[in-house]
Amino acid sequence: MGRFVTREWTPDLNADGPRRARVGGVFRAWVPEYLVGRTFAIDARIAADVSDAERAMMDLDATVGHDGDSHRLEVLARLLLRAEAVGSSRVEGLVVSPRRIAMADLDPSLDPSGRALEVVGNIRALEEATALAGEPGPVTVDTVRAVHARLLAGTRDAHLGGVVRTEQNWIGGYTPLDAEYVPPPPEEVPALLQDLCAYLSGAEHPPLVQAAVAHAQFETIHPFADGNGRTGRALVQLVLRRRGLTPRFVPPISLVLATWANRYVDALMGTRVPDPEAESEGWLRWIELATHAARVACSQARTYDRRVLDLVEVWRTRVRDAVGPLRADAAAWALLAVLPAAPLLTARTAADLIHRSPRAVDGAIAQLVRAGVLRQVGGRIRYRLYEADGVFDLVTEAERALASPTGDTRRDPPVRAAPARPGRRRRE
Repeated sequence: MGRFVTREWTPDLNADGPRRARVGGVFRAWVPEYLVGRTFAIDARIAADVSDAERAMMDLDATVGHDGDSHRLEVLARLLLRAEAVGSSRVEGLVVSPRRIAMADLDPSLDPSGRALEVVGNIRALEEATALAGEPGPVTVDTVRAVHARLLAGTRDAHLGGVVRTEQNWIGGYTPLDAEYVPPPPEEVPALLQDLCAYLSGAEHPPLVQAAVAHAQFETIHPFADGNGRTGRALVQLVLRRRGLTPRFVPPISLVLATWANRYVDALMGTRVPDPEAESEGWLRWIELATHAARVACSQARTYDRRVLDLVEVWRTRVRDAVGPLRADAAAWALLAVLPAAPLLTARTAADLIHRSPRAVDGAIAQLVRAGVLRQVGGRIRYRLYEADGVFDLVTEAERALASPTGDTRRDPPVRAAPARPGRRRRE
């Protein structure tokens, strides 16, 4: 069972803020129990839910893209990874529109504030986590540090990337004395991280249970100065990929948890109590919530897939009506197929996507502009920027649906901050 330890806090008499920011005293920090060899008494109902959620993830991976449509597989995989990154960032209060994220991903200079680049870093961290999941050998502290470093690369906090903290941190409040939660003291962190990585390397529990437990433990340890939440949610995807549940897709679990932010935080806090019975119940509540989020995420993934298919078919009709018959191997068709995963592009990035000559790409872009599939949204002569019609609306509608308790914001308003309905947003 975990335990509280007491420590002295030396006041900083020059600290900004109210008087309590400059007061010293004794605080309590939580030190969790190690995970290796630990058991969790999961009742039959939750065990059945876990099994159903794991089956839903495997079914998603087994059905999409096995019809020979490799573009469909690639598009959905990239869309879901971005959705997971957006959701994970939103949990931390980092709300940036999909359009701004795409612009920053295309060209960092298009994001002078740096906020969109933080979400792009989250995308890269997820890519790093899923790539590391496929490597042989155990998960190590260096694995976790690499994911965190990738998260912060290119941001103003890049110097903190992969650096395990050596000072006390806390969540909420001005000091540990009035914090909402105080993680373990720094001297406890190395051993806790080693234990967590040993647990991540094993298979003591079902994959989804392991992912949920590892995430909660990582959040409890809070081993870095910043970016712990996003790194911890990336570790969920590392476990699911490593255990073979999601070899091709990243289910957007964080996008669901962003909707349930208060329940999410409360469930994690429920695992940090010194009473054995209450702690056991807290772990069950957290595993149950994570399992429910995984099932909803799989449903959302299938919704994404259907909407992408519908949008691509609308585009195909526009091209046939505006341009006329095209050869089956025309560059326009190849570019159209990948546009949902690359809604902002230039001629150069388009050529990289479909591996065609600059001349063929220029012709394809001209045809798609004529059909209203692409429109120029900025750029110079040698750097024209094009946007695919309808993709950002698709992503926005999906985010809005998750923000509503029933999935219909026209009937039930969002329960959290949600992007404006397409057609009503302000111009960015």
